[in-house]
Amino acid sequence: MGAGHGHGVAAAPAPVGTAAGRHRRSLTLALALTGSFLIVEVIGGLVTGSLALLADAAHMATDVGGLALALAAIRFAERPATPERTFGYVRFEVLAALTNAVVLLLLTVYILYEAYRRFQNPPEIIGGPMLAVAVVGLAINLISMRMLQAGSEESLNLKGAYFEVLSDMLGSLGVIVAAVVVLATGWTLADPIIGAGIGLFIIPRTWILLSQAVHILMEGTPPEVDIKLLEEKLLAVPGVTALHDLHVWTITSGLDAMSCHLVVAEMGLGRDALIAAQAVMRDSFRITHCTIQIEDAALRLAEGETRL
Repeated sequence: MGAGHGHGVAAAPAPVGTAAGRHRRSLTLALALTGSFLIVEVIGGLVTGSLALLADAAHMATDVGGLALALAAIRFAERPATPERTFGYVRFEVLAALTNAVVLLLLTVYILYEAYRRFQNPPEIIGGPMLAVAVVGLAINLISMRMLQAGSEESLNLKGAYFEVLSDMLGSLGVIVAAVVVLATGWTLADPIIGAGIGLFIIPRTWILLSQAVHILMEGTPPEVDIKLLEEKLLAVPGVTALHDLHVWTITSGLDAMSCHLVVAEMGLGRDALIAAQAVMRDSFRITHCTIQIEDAALRLAEGETRL
């Protein structure tokens, strides 16, 4: 049976590095800002006795860990491929996003438990310092979000880091509201209510991130790829009579891959069919990492009859 196999023949070169790697500087600056403020927020939470502030500090701690993990993922992704890992370490960023999501969900469970405990026994809260720390935290988070926003649209790894900073920004807003209520009315239950609200708000977004990471690890079809349309376009390539064993998956954010077998009317059409098929993948689906095997229709039919 004749076969044709190629990666990027007559196609644009594969992207260099990962999507996250292009935003390394923003990630580093965001890590420096959040790491510096974390110490201040922890001290502030302990001094004021505020659960909302401590919940925000806990989110800030996961921000620091998540951003550090995201940077580590970039460094791993830049390591060269080896005979044991032919794709290198680019998928490490997906594992980093998965870890961030799991940590955020576990943290939310703890915050909800602590809120329940404080409903039963409300502690004394110092509103003034609580408000001051929250305002500074809000500014830090807004700056970090601004730096990470562009990268979050390209990389699942950076999306995980962005969601963590977003949750912390919402936490800072909640702490400000709680501090104002405590200062104005003395009603300390506002603090655990806001703390629980912070935890509940982030659950849906974290679940989406977790689902996306699992989808990639399960070799699911990229959501932006219409598999039926892809099949139609490949079958429309001149000389192609059938296709089978079609697979499309994501290696890491910004790097999708495809493999399939194309059956051609005769092997003389194989080269042109291969080039045209790769052009379809590049131009219509922005996939340049393609493995396409060309098969002869007559030989395939003969093989099928022999098996029968």
